[in-house]
Order: sequence, then C-alpha cells, then structure tokens
Amino acid sequence: MQSIETRYLGPTNTKGARIVATTTSGIKITRSMPIELEGEQAHASVAMELATQLNWRWHFLAGGTRAGYVFVRLDSNQYYPSL
Repeated sequence: MQSIETRYLGPTNTKGARIVATTTSGIKITRSMPIELEGEQAHASVAMELATQLNWRWHFLAGGTRAGYVFVRLDSNQYYPSL
C-alpha cells in the first residue's frame, strides 16, 4: 500500500516555513508553506503535488499524526471495514 507522509518545518534564519512530503519508498519534495492555505489543506496540496509528479491517480484518505499528516491510497479492490 502506498502512502505519503507530510511534516511541517518551521522557519529558520535563512528559509521560511516549509512542508516536506515523503512517499513510503523515500521519494520526497520540500515546498514553501502555501500562505493561502492552513493546516491539512496546506499539507494536502504538497502531498498531491508529489502524487501528481509520480503520476499517481488515486483517491487518498488523510489522517493526522504527531508529526504531520498521512495520505493513504484508497484501492477500489480492497475492503475497508467501517468502525
């Protein structure tokens, strides 16, 4: 199962705030924090940019973690039990 994990990097003396998106296999991108978006929307925009670069055309389910967010691929062939 593929997923993308995002995390926030605070500003430093030389760089502004950023979001890092990393796939399960270790491919990653770092982008400036989108100032027009907040929270999950900002993380989702960077995660979807990475998914687009990798030509991943899936639906994702998002969830928060201590470090940021995780976007997990939803595969229509799998069963997802409701809780």
